[in-house]
Amino acid sequence: MPSAIVVGGGLAGLAAAVALGSAGFQVDLFEARPFLGGRATSFPRSPSEEDSELIDNCQHILLRCCVNLLDFYQRLGVADQIRFYNEFHFVEPGGRVSVLRADGLPAPLHFLGSFLSLHFLSPRDKLWVARGLAALRRERTSRHDLDRLTMLEWLREKRQTPRAIQRFWRQILVSAVNEELDRMAALYGFQVIWLAFLARSDAFLMGLPAVPLGQLYSSGFWERSENITLHLASPVERLAIEQQAVRGVLVGGQMRAADYYVCAVPFERIGALAPDLGLDLAAFEHVPITGIHLWFDRPVIDLPHATLLDRTIQWAFNKREGRYVQLVVSASRSLLEMSRADVIALAVAELAEFFPRVREARLEKAQVVKEVRATWSGKPGVEAFRPVSQTRLRGLFLAGDWTSTGWPATMEGAVRSGYLAAEAVTLAAGLPQPFLYPGL
Repeated sequence: MPSAIVVGGGLAGLAAAVALGSAGFQVDLFEARPFLGGRATSFPRSPSEEDSELIDNCQHILLRCCVNLLDFYQRLGVADQIRFYNEFHFVEPGGRVSVLRADGLPAPLHFLGSFLSLHFLSPRDKLWVARGLAALRRERTSRHDLDRLTMLEWLREKRQTPRAIQRFWRQILVSAVNEELDRMAALYGFQVIWLAFLARSDAFLMGLPAVPLGQLYSSGFWERSENITLHLASPVERLAIEQQAVRGVLVGGQMRAADYYVCAVPFERIGALAPDLGLDLAAFEHVPITGIHLWFDRPVIDLPHATLLDRTIQWAFNKREGRYVQLVVSASRSLLEMSRADVIALAVAELAEFFPRVREARLEKAQVVKEVRATWSGKPGVEAFRPVSQTRLRGLFLAGDWTSTGWPATMEGAVRSGYLAAEAVTLAAGLPQPFLYPGL
């Protein structure tokens, strides 16, 4: 039985381990932290309390087009813990709600009826959005400069109105790519709009975990997998490299060896673990996401989720009976220097503009989670520097959402990278197996 060591217990590393385990490899996975999930996980709100509730570092969502992520959940046996919704609620300050849903027409016309009835866009805005979507559909395979211009430059080229840009394009894309339109490569904006809204009539369905994210990875799968061993709180110090080949990994002062190695760590860590790779990572930079958890003494929101227009807060998620609400700000550079108290005050004040019952409620507790290194920036030019799975060092393969996956920095991209690395390992072992679903 061939053996493999996976470094990193985020989604990329977990996906690689699951795939290799299913192919008959003996897999040892080493994770520096005492829990799995990487940047998509949960933790006790009050670690000192024995029964403290688990909260997600940030609300993570998926769409039906995330076929590899869904396959990963299926392999773990937790696919039934994802609840799908067929409506997007756009809420304006003052509380007016518009609903975007599919109405039975074939793609790409499946949103036509509800799109025409959206309150937050004028007829002129809708006309230009429709023209923009048509242009995107035409140009996504014919233009070759989409990695060199920003999404905002493309939208202005297509004469999109300021309100259409702010309330439609930005509202969708900043949350999906975690980057502002004037910093986002049009390549990634095109992909999100095409896959989520144009390719298929059911691709937009939004999935939310019905349990804390960490529980998705703590299923009985690992106990049932006799050939996968998890080593938590076990940071890999470095890779031992001799004659352009990996000979082992140093963990806790001991050298551990295998036939193959998958390094599934964030881009900022790869240089310290394997400096001999010689990767040019200067183009990569981080983008933050901020999650704000609010607990009130009474229900303040009756929608399951809502995207909030024209304010700092972009999304609100009803986590428990309208009393526990999680807010999300993607590309949250403006909040990094703000104090916890100021972020909470801003969040409560803005939430009250959309849901007036907040003004009558008492805030019982709050938590602010600033993920400073949440994702890498999908800026123009970075695509050319994303490495493939196979490296120039024998036996070493890369995984991570920053590698060349065909997707921006998402959970789907992370799982795709793990599957691609596993495919490369099986090919090198002379036991090629496919794991990756190509997508829509």
